[in-house]
Amino acid sequence: MRIKVLHLLSFMLIFSACNGQQPKKVETENTKERTFEMVSVPSVITEPEKRAAYLVTHYWDKFDFTDTTLIHLPEITEQAASNYIDMMKYVSPATAASSIKDMMNKAAVDSTMFAYFAGLYEKYLYDPNSPMRDESLYIPVLEAVLEAPVFDEVHKVRPAHLLEVALKNRIGEPATDFTYTLADGKKGTLYHVKADYLLLFFYNPDCHACKEITDQLTASPIVNGWIKNNKLKILAVYPDEDLDAWRNHISYMPASWINSYDSTVSLKNDEIYDLKAIPTLYLLDKDKKVILKDVTFNQIENYLQQ
Repeated sequence: MRIKVLHLLSFMLIFSACNGQQPKKVETENTKERTFEMVSVPSVITEPEKRAAYLVTHYWDKFDFTDTTLIHLPEITEQAASNYIDMMKYVSPATAASSIKDMMNKAAVDSTMFAYFAGLYEKYLYDPNSPMRDESLYIPVLEAVLEAPVFDEVHKVRPAHLLEVALKNRIGEPATDFTYTLADGKKGTLYHVKADYLLLFFYNPDCHACKEITDQLTASPIVNGWIKNNKLKILAVYPDEDLDAWRNHISYMPASWINSYDSTVSLKNDEIYDLKAIPTLYLLDKDKKVILKDVTFNQIENYLQQ
């Protein structure tokens, strides 16, 4: 499927390149329609992966980062940024990170433009409500912000904090251990939960989205099949202080889950995990390495199904 999509992308690029060679009407500066000018991929590059990498690397070559009027044209600039982010799924993580940092370095020619793009990336890559959120892409943005000379140290305090949190519990790395407490007062630790896969579910009893996730997990034949085969355990953790609300909610949680709370509230206060939004789901392997981080129910189910 990936190759088919890339071939389609290649065809679109060739088509747009051909269109770009057609004679243009002579227009005055006042009547000329402003658009984002896409680069053309050289015809000698034929492999879909390499064409995608070239496009991502040179995507902003024809964009004028000194023209701050473009900030007020979201149909051009914001749409171009959104399309750019979407293309990242066709290239390697290293290519994506390098391209983003190079683009931010170009934007640093003007502090207003730089701040605008930093805000756009936060909106699309960090906001928990964004369907395009992607921590792995937001990290190079934060690194570029911290390296940029156009921001003073005061404006770098928040990005530095966001980067510190983002670098915790990354995919492929061991998850941070913590102690949880059960309804009967007994305590346990993350690393003492033995399972081929462990689903961490940080939730709040008064959260509507958390109820939806609970219902989806409970109704999923795939998830329940893994639980019944002793391949998957679910550790539900309430990270806040209102224990009365948590206890009143116990009967709603499936008996097969480990339903717990953080008696020290350190998960939230010390930001051991990035809980910028509740609910938050992590999938860990038997060694407690992070497989999926801050994902949706559908992403969890798709992974288990595959």
